This record gives sequence, C-alpha cells and structure tokens, in this order.
Amino acid sequence: MPPRASDLDRVRNIGIMAHIDAGKTTTTERILFYTGQIHKMGEVHEGDTEMDWMAQERERGITITAAATTCPWLDYRINIIDTPGHVDFTAEVERSLRVLDGAVVLFSGVEMVESQSETVWRQADRYKIPRIAFVNKLDRAESSYAATIEMIEARLGVRTVPLSFPYRDTERRLVGIVDLLSRELVTWDAERDGVAMERGPVPEEIRDQVELYRELAIERVAEFDDRVMEAFLDGRDVRPEDFHAGLRRGCIQHGVIPVVGGSAFQKIGVQPLLDAVIRYLPSPVDMPPVRGVDGKEERAADPDEPFCGLAFKVTSDAYAGRLVYVRIYSGTLKAGGHAFDASTGKGLRVTKLFRMHANRRLALEEATAGDIVAIVGSQDVSTGDTLCDKSAPILLEKIEFPEPVVFAAVEPRTEADRGELMEGLAKLTQEDPTFHVRVDETTDQIVIGGMGELHLDVLVRRLREELRVQVSVGTPQVAYRETLREPVVAEERFSRQAAGRGQFAHIVLRLEPLARESGITFSFEARPEEVPKAYAAAIESALRGTLTNGPLAGYPLADIGAAVIGGSYHPVDSSELAFRAAASAALHKAYGAGVFELLEPIMEGEVITPAEYLGEVMEDLARRRGEIRSLRSLETVQILMVCIPLAETFGYATRLRSLSQGRATYSLRVARYEVVPAALREKIVKSRGY
Repeated sequence: MPPRASDLDRVRNIGIMAHIDAGKTTTTERILFYTGQIHKMGEVHEGDTEMDWMAQERERGITITAAATTCPWLDYRINIIDTPGHVDFTAEVERSLRVLDGAVVLFSGVEMVESQSETVWRQADRYKIPRIAFVNKLDRAESSYAATIEMIEARLGVRTVPLSFPYRDTERRLVGIVDLLSRELVTWDAERDGVAMERGPVPEEIRDQVELYRELAIERVAEFDDRVMEAFLDGRDVRPEDFHAGLRRGCIQHGVIPVVGGSAFQKIGVQPLLDAVIRYLPSPVDMPPVRGVDGKEERAADPDEPFCGLAFKVTSDAYAGRLVYVRIYSGTLKAGGHAFDASTGKGLRVTKLFRMHANRRLALEEATAGDIVAIVGSQDVSTGDTLCDKSAPILLEKIEFPEPVVFAAVEPRTEADRGELMEGLAKLTQEDPTFHVRVDETTDQIVIGGMGELHLDVLVRRLREELRVQVSVGTPQVAYRETLREPVVAEERFSRQAAGRGQFAHIVLRLEPLARESGITFSFEARPEEVPKAYAAAIESALRGTLTNGPLAGYPLADIGAAVIGGSYHPVDSSELAFRAAASAALHKAYGAGVFELLEPIMEGEVITPAEYLGEVMEDLARRRGEIRSLRSLETVQILMVCIPLAETFGYATRLRSLSQGRATYSLRVARYEVVPAALREKIVKSRGY
C-alpha cells in the first residue's frame, strides 16, 4: 500500500552518485541483497548485476541509464536511483537529482575525490540536496580513509562528520569498521555474504585514533545542537538519540556531510550506510513544498493535497510500451485515472501504474506523495513536463540539460529505410534530452549530436540492436562555435516603393563580443525619436532569426551582444516588415565587416596512470595540445589533472590503453570553450568548404 501522510516520514528518495568505477552499482547490488530484494548478489565484472540490466551496460561494465528501485530497511521504504558515473551520461544524473530528496555520494578510498565526483557534487549543490558520503574500496591496501575525508573537505568546501573508522591488520587487510559513537568494532562474516555482523571492543592499537575521530564528530554536531553541546562541555557522554537528531538537522539544514566507510565489494560497511540513510537523509515531509514557476502555487508532500508530479524520464519498454517515470510531490494518482499535463495543456489517461525495479515492473492501483513510479499513458508527455490535477493546475520548472558537443552524420542502409531510421532516432530523442537530431538543409544528411564519443556509440548500438535499424555512421565531429573578436557597427537604410505605398526603415546596429557562456543577447538603446520602441520586438525577432550560423565556417554563433543604437523612421512608410528587413541586412553587413573567431570545447579532468608509463602518457598529451595542470603521486599511480581540446580526444581511449598495456584510465568533461589557434582555424574552415 502507498504511504499516507502519517508515514511519509518513513520514506527516503535517494540517488547513488559517484565518479565512474567508484563502486555505485556494486553498492546498490549489496543494498538490494541486504534489504531482501534479491537473493543473489551480481558482480559488475561478471555482467550479472540487477541494476545494470541493459546488454551494453553488462558488456562494458558501466552504468548508462539511471535505474530506479525500491527496498525496505527497518520499517522504512527507500526509493533508490542508481545513476551513471560517466560524464557522457550526465543527463541521467541531472534529471535524477531534480526529483530526489537526498543522495549517497561514493568516493573511492584509493583515487579519492576525482573530477566526475566534483561534477556530480556541484550538480547536487545546485538542487540543494542533503548528502551522505561513503568512502568505498577501503579493502585496498593503498586506500586512505583519513586522506579521502581531508580531500572531500578541501576540494568540495564542506564540513564532514566521520561516523566510522576502518581497522586493518598488520598486513593492511581490512578486518572491520569501528562505529565511532558506540566505540565498537563491527566485523562481517564473509562466509555468510556479510549478512551476519559481530560487535566487539576497539583494538588497543587504534584506540587513540578512534577517540580523536569520535571527539571531532561530537564537536562538529555540537556546533548546531544545544543538547550535544551541553553534554560535550560537561564532559558527559552524548546520548545516541541526541547525536542522531543533531546530525540529521545539520545534514538537512546546514549541508553537513555524515561520512561512513567500507568496501562494498567485500560486503563490509553496507548496513551502517543504510542506517545512515534513514537516520540523516530527509523524508519528503522534511523538504520544502515545491513551487510553481509563477511563484504563487505550491504543493506540500501530502496525499490529501491536489495531485502534482514531474515527469523526469521517458523510456521505451518492449512490453509496456512507452514508460514515463514520475516523481509525485503531492496528492494521489490512480491507475485508470486522469491527469493534466500543464506543460502542453493536454489531458491524459493513466492506463497503468508501476513501481519499477530496474527493468522489472510491479503493477500498482495507486501512488501518492513521495512516490517515484512509472506510468503508461499519453504519447505526448516529455521529460520535464508537469503532471497535475486539472482543477488545481501548477507548472514546475523544467529540467535544464547541456547542449551536445559531438556530432556525427548517420545514413540508412537504403533510402527506403530512411523513415524507419527517423522513427528510431525520434524514440531515442524522447528518452535522452542530450541527444539531438537534425537534417542538414544543404546536404540533406541526418546529423546526430551528443555529449561525447561513447554517448553516440551507445545510442547507435541501441538503434541497431534494440530498434533493429541498420545504419552507417560518419566520423564524430566537434561542435565548434563562432564569436566576434572585437565590436563592429553596421548601418542599413531600407527604402522600397511597392503598390503606391513606401517601406522605410533605418537602423544602426552594434555587435560586440561577450564573456564565454553568455549566449546571444539583445538590447534596444536607440532613442524613441530615432526608432520607436514599438519596433523593438520585430527587430529582435529578425536579429535572433539571423544570428544563428556564423560567417566563418557556418557554425552556431555564441557570446554576442546585439544592440540597436540608432536609426530613423518615417511616420507613414515605416513598418515592422521594413525594420525586420533593415535589421537582417545590417547584420549581414556586420558579418562582412567583423572579425570572427572559432571556439572549440575544452575538456578538463584527470588521467590516472601507473608511474612507469608517465613519460609516454605526458608526451602523448602534449602532442594532443593537452595542458597538464597538476601532477599527484598516489602509491603506485600518478594522477594528472589535464585540459585538452575535445577534438584531440577522439580515439584517446584506445591510444591510452596501448600506451599503458590497458592499465591507465581517464575521465574528462567539457569545461569551457576557448579560441582555436589560427593555423588550425584555417584548416577547419577549409574542410567546411568556406
């Protein structure tokens, strides 16, 4: 049965997020096992995990699509979304964070805070999501719990509260985890898959460190809880319930990060992580009511309020058809009932309602506030649409997704297959908001765009294997942009005589370069006696319609400010049509007079390589116009923080593998756009036929 208002506080909607290969899917697999949802734990390296259910996920050993599931723990219900760690699938993280109340962020105790860890952390910051940190892989001899916590605080700018401490034997094997609050060493029985736990005294050799960390944890909680502060100052032992209540408040209201540690692979420390989730992360009733974009309407987490939910994911299901994942913020939704799509203004019938467990479905009669469910209904619902009660409409803010940075041309096997290809591509664009499809007007080629080489590769394979569409793909191309180097002013006087009526408009236009990521802006600075404000909208519309592709190589324009700074008009002959024509002509004059630059996407991230291959890896990066920002030694590996143009990363995965005998790894994300060097610019422009 779905929860009523009284037990909504026993629901947790959480995401599991991390850098690629930090152990998200393994941790989720263990959680499902210990909560009784599965009876055998799968392993990523064996390709039989529950949450990575897609064939490509199992084959590649990575998470591609965010999978949702539900599990019970100590009379609580935890709805979990396991998100991808690879930067190419950042949309899955973005849309999951938009609908979650809390998150568990995994850090590898070996690599610590990696570039994508930082990216997902900043994404969670944007949505103000309370978090718990789980330091994983503490079974590895080279791991460091203390150094990871220090790095979390330094790199992410947060305050942590350590709740556990790892205990290793003389050969640095992980024996168990110390519960700092109870001062007990917890060990797990490997023979019984870590189900049985034993508690014992803290070994003498780590007692001082345990006391140090315990005191730090209590001191941090005392900062925002008076009862803990009183006990701490009086030298009394803090009551566990006071400590938990204080840390819960700190986590939800002040952004403090509780930290637990363990090794998901070795089945150590997962149950304390589940305890921390229910103790410290918020329930739907702890979160503020959701507000409509108008700022007037709001909905609290209450089954008795009018229905309101956000569609955050659309997938194609072989059996159920089109599934729309919905986070319900308020009210109740019934199978066979109706809802209203406030984003499109259309009604829809909810034919079926499911609770999802990866790709398996459990049919529901109804779902209420705090639930994350999948519905089968209208074909018109898209990612980011608001579903609500028609009698109490509300429109929530849409989910913003980054623009594609890599493009490739695709062709059907025969012209007869073109319709089938377009249909398959349309299905994929519905599911993935960062996947774009357009038809090039000049060549009639179908061009697909995505977040990286891997992203496009995965989607093309889905076209071939799931949707049975045969397609050939061109070489990936970079999404360059064009911008102005310096301001330029252009003037246009438009005068025509047609059917006895004159058409007159005179406009002075200024174009100027703006800071990166400013987009295209428009301002109207002409005095009313020069150009009346009534023509501003028509001029802006004409300019925005023309300010699309640049004159250098036909790439999209970016970071340009257009301003009307003067002109003149005729009280009888001037019209919106005349000013539109004058604006477009002035813009083309500015194109001819201006000096334009080509911008390219720059990737940032890290390359992790064994020390013996460092020279070859650095040499290869230099050849690829890469810049090494910093170099950090960690036991047997070297971690390079690098910047490298996206154009130079095609085929890098294969090259890095061959340089390091398959032992080096990398993770890069698009950080910014920068000007392309002049010699390279000429080459790119010529290759475009300009």
